[in-house]
Amino acid sequence: MSPSSTSIKFDSLLNYLYSLQRLGIKVGLRHTFELLSRCGNPQSNFKSIHVAGTNGKGSTCAVISSILEAAGLRVGLYTSPHLVRFNERIRVNGEAISDTEIVRFIECHRKDIDKIESTFFETTTAMAFQYFADKKVDVAVVETGLGGRLDSTNVLQSDLTVITSISLDHREILGDDIIAITKEKGGIIKKETPLVLGQQSTKVKSELLILAQKMNSPVIEVKPLSFSNLSESETAFDYVGESYSIPLVGLHQAINASIGIESVKSFMPGIEKKIIDIGLMKTNWPGRLQRMSENYPIYYDVAHNAHGLISVFETIEIVFAQKPLGLFVMKGDKEIDLVVQALVNQFEKLIISGAPEFGLMPASQMSEIFLKYGLSDFEVIDSFHDALDKIVELSQEAGRPTLILGSHYIAKEVFNKFGFIF
Repeated sequence: MSPSSTSIKFDSLLNYLYSLQRLGIKVGLRHTFELLSRCGNPQSNFKSIHVAGTNGKGSTCAVISSILEAAGLRVGLYTSPHLVRFNERIRVNGEAISDTEIVRFIECHRKDIDKIESTFFETTTAMAFQYFADKKVDVAVVETGLGGRLDSTNVLQSDLTVITSISLDHREILGDDIIAITKEKGGIIKKETPLVLGQQSTKVKSELLILAQKMNSPVIEVKPLSFSNLSESETAFDYVGESYSIPLVGLHQAINASIGIESVKSFMPGIEKKIIDIGLMKTNWPGRLQRMSENYPIYYDVAHNAHGLISVFETIEIVFAQKPLGLFVMKGDKEIDLVVQALVNQFEKLIISGAPEFGLMPASQMSEIFLKYGLSDFEVIDSFHDALDKIVELSQEAGRPTLILGSHYIAKEVFNKFGFIF
């Protein structure tokens, strides 16, 4: 088959895969177990580290996988959503799954997918686990999609569970209060399986410890750290008497790195610090306070909930000591009341925009909601492309730090704007 024919087939099957989103989010693991059974239960053929939380779980997965790769292991990495290409979701030692492998899986299991009525995420999870088994990974680092207890990835009998910070998010699905959300996230805790626990609020920590005790799960609590340097290109910190550095910017990234360090030490006792250092410095996780221009301090971050936004603002304040310019977009299913509170008084100038074609809320609708919740100091530009041009122009004129925020779904447009090949 010619490359062009392969590309046409891939595009067609990928469209089919995306069409499964019409089936929405199913609550429960039955369909995932059934599809995996028809694939030969590949999830039983590799060790796994399962990561849940509200913020930082993707970065933490990237840190863990990078260190384990530096230790010489063959490491699978499953994360979501992707930034530019679907293939990014499924990786082995940093290399994304090929178009050919995606085509092979869908062609082989399309009848099963249709009969079971598997959703997009159920199908993608089965694809990832099949790929990891085929590639004979030593360990797979797996990020939950939404929640934990009923998330498709929770079919794993993991060798280590990890929970990053938990805060209010997806209340319409996970529950109205922090305890309900914690119980859902904590649903990945497995019987007698070690749990690495990131720093939490008192109420969240107490609930997670109760869940761990019920499962007789040993708990490794991540200890407080201290920061030694935060710059535009890296974050240096001290953790348990050792100095570390990571090429991800932000106080929150040091916290994520410390969770990653504890996770790797639990999975590979005795791992040398020099291996950890190599893995940390090779960590690559785009779209997280990623600088987009050599000449101007323009950053893109996918932060989309209140906790994530606050972490970004804290970092910018420390590094630049001035309020940034901002361009903000968002999906319609977010906790807008909490988001508005996080955005108040954070910008020298704020532009809001929308891109319904990217699955984002129209700017006019966002404007009405922002005004309702008390945020009024912003400019509305309906076209995202026009808004992007405007914020870049303003940044170049002012020389002020600039943030493009709010969604994974604008990544391709942002990267294209700045000439990034992804």
